[in-house]
Amino acid sequence: MLTEKVKYRILEIIPGFLVWLTFIFIIFLSFWQPLWAIYFIIVFDLYWLLRILYMLVYLLLSWGRFQRDRKIDWFSRLQNLDKDYREYYHLIFLPTYQEAYKVVAKPFLALSQCQYDLKKFIVVLAGEERDQENFLKIAEQIRQEFADKFFRFVVTIHPKNLPDELPGKGSNTNYAARQAQKLIDELKLDYAKIIVSNFDIDTCVHPLYFAYLAYKYLTHSNPTHASYQPIAVYNNNVWESNPIVRVVASSTTFWLFTDLSRSERLFTFSSHSMSFQALVDVGFWDKTIVTEDSRIFLQGLVRYQGDYQTVPMYIPVYMNTVDIGEFWRSLKNQYKQMRRWAWGVEHFPWMVRQFWFKQGVGHRVPFLKKIYYLWNQTEGVYSWATAPIIILLAGHLPLWLASSEERATALFQNAPHILAWLMRISMIGLIVIAVLYTIMLPEKPKRFRWHHYLIMILQWALVPLTLIIFGSIPAADAQTRLALGGHFRLGFWVTEKK
Repeated sequence: MLTEKVKYRILEIIPGFLVWLTFIFIIFLSFWQPLWAIYFIIVFDLYWLLRILYMLVYLLLSWGRFQRDRKIDWFSRLQNLDKDYREYYHLIFLPTYQEAYKVVAKPFLALSQCQYDLKKFIVVLAGEERDQENFLKIAEQIRQEFADKFFRFVVTIHPKNLPDELPGKGSNTNYAARQAQKLIDELKLDYAKIIVSNFDIDTCVHPLYFAYLAYKYLTHSNPTHASYQPIAVYNNNVWESNPIVRVVASSTTFWLFTDLSRSERLFTFSSHSMSFQALVDVGFWDKTIVTEDSRIFLQGLVRYQGDYQTVPMYIPVYMNTVDIGEFWRSLKNQYKQMRRWAWGVEHFPWMVRQFWFKQGVGHRVPFLKKIYYLWNQTEGVYSWATAPIIILLAGHLPLWLASSEERATALFQNAPHILAWLMRISMIGLIVIAVLYTIMLPEKPKRFRWHHYLIMILQWALVPLTLIIFGSIPAADAQTRLALGGHFRLGFWVTEKK
């Protein structure tokens, strides 16, 4: 009998194994039977063209809701509800590590400008003992400038070298949430009437974010069994960022747009909100992993036996791109960020273990829901690693390797035209995204000239390059590292911010 540990290691190997099996299969087929490989590539490209058009429908649906919802006065609507929003508190976590004061101050400034009763905010600035001297100076500056605006301002310092922890955002916020729980118990507040928001330190909320969130929470039929996901828009430093970083960051935004309209597929990502009751029930954010932001949704799904969902919020939170003013270092940071996000593949073995191997409430999640979420997770990371390489690179391999006899066939003669035709049609999605992206841009700073708008449009020609270098490769890198295990495993990398 295989031990639990061996079973888990086998599950960790599966995603990376599938990725490399695909690459090897395409290379082998291109050498052995180039015409078969051409058939495969054409069918694969056609499938992805249909998928792009399908996703474009959801993108436009989300865009319409985004345009609608951000124009609504949600605070007025909240005040007119039968339930009294003043009975509810917002618990806001802002974890930081080695950031400068100006970076840390920006989200506090955004909080102070919210159209909401700020005396309903409990704000937790969560630092690390590894950065204690720098952090305490910044925390004191923040306290002096902003603390009196909120109901409570709490500073926590996550101890270093705690057992069974991976240093990073998950372990920091896990510790901070447990400290906040002590305060909440002292104040005798109802867990179900506390709405938690876990933000990255560069997250600047829309002025109506908390009114919108509270409205969603108070009107939900079962608010404690849900997470709430806004749209992450990387606009804080978009004009200062280089075009490659802008394209990669905006791709993340529009990917999130498509999933918001498919709430049955929606996981939590980056900055998100949920009930404190649910947070306590699932044991807080996982302190042993890198991708705690998406794992928290799965924890809720397992804990409540499938009765948990992510509610889409068509309102933005504004964040930084990884650009720090140095071109090559920014590109290196972009790669690391994408690889860290792709490390979400670590959910696959955990899901299988919770759903089928481990004795517990995960067994009671409905079978079809298990299959659905497991498929979405597995297919998502697999396509992330393989699809751009197959579409943009592997399609040429059988054309190069075909024999003179195979080159004379009608299939070979027409294949380049078919593939080019499929690529041109798929450009519809890219054109739509470029237009929407331009509409979403913040006002151009005065120091930038008119030609910078032209660069914002021309930068989309970089998409094929970014899909491979900052899409497929870091995703394949992450899955390969998980399969290899040991010292190849990723730790939490903190994105540099300027």
